[in-house]
Amino acid sequence: MNTNDQAAIRFESVNYVIDDIQILKNITGSFHKGKITTLVGPSGAGKTTLFRLCNAMKSPSSGKLYIHDKPIDAYDQVELRRNVGIALQNAPMLPGNVRKNLALPATLKGEVLAEEEAKRFMHIVGLKESLLDRNSKDLSGGQRQKLSIARTLVNRPNILLLDEITASLDRVSQEEIEALIKQINQKYGTTIIWITHNLRQAMTIGDYTWVMMEGKLIESGKSSLLNNPKNDKVKHFVKGEVE
Repeated sequence: MNTNDQAAIRFESVNYVIDDIQILKNITGSFHKGKITTLVGPSGAGKTTLFRLCNAMKSPSSGKLYIHDKPIDAYDQVELRRNVGIALQNAPMLPGNVRKNLALPATLKGEVLAEEEAKRFMHIVGLKESLLDRNSKDLSGGQRQKLSIARTLVNRPNILLLDEITASLDRVSQEEIEALIKQINQKYGTTIIWITHNLRQAMTIGDYTWVMMEGKLIESGKSSLLNNPKNDKVKHFVKGEVE
């Protein structure tokens, strides 16, 4: 097995149950190290719950979960969340300027984000340095999402979880974020796992795709599977979602 085929995250018969409701059902599979995997499926399929297991915001009810072949419960939670970053659709911001928001991961560690580092992270995500002193509430939706990604990158995560980060953006902003994520993946070898309802995005951005329904992993493989799914449920889902 070469490096690119190693598992960044591996699930072995993972279940998640809350209040006697089974949210995830016997999930077995891997997210490839250094690749982009997109997660698709109808609302309520369990995708976001799966993410919360990946950075230990939730724990499996049964089964085993590994991050880089190390059991997830063997990690210190702070260490884990630095290695497994997450960016969300609503890109929550602290009151104050862009600099304060960007520096949050360093601040939480009792450190200071150096000026040159702040500028470097702004440059990585395609934001102008002049925005550092702007109030974060004055940013556009696309700018906030780029800032959210930059803030996540401050911890230099090996794995980046993206939960519907372009869902509320216009097409131009969507394409800018897509290009940014591909650049981060290619330049830094960051493993990207991206939940999206946009099948065009899933196919064009993903190296691999997981299709989830009713808490189960129904089909997985190279993202081209969405062009010709083998599973009948996935065929119906794709036909219903394609514009």
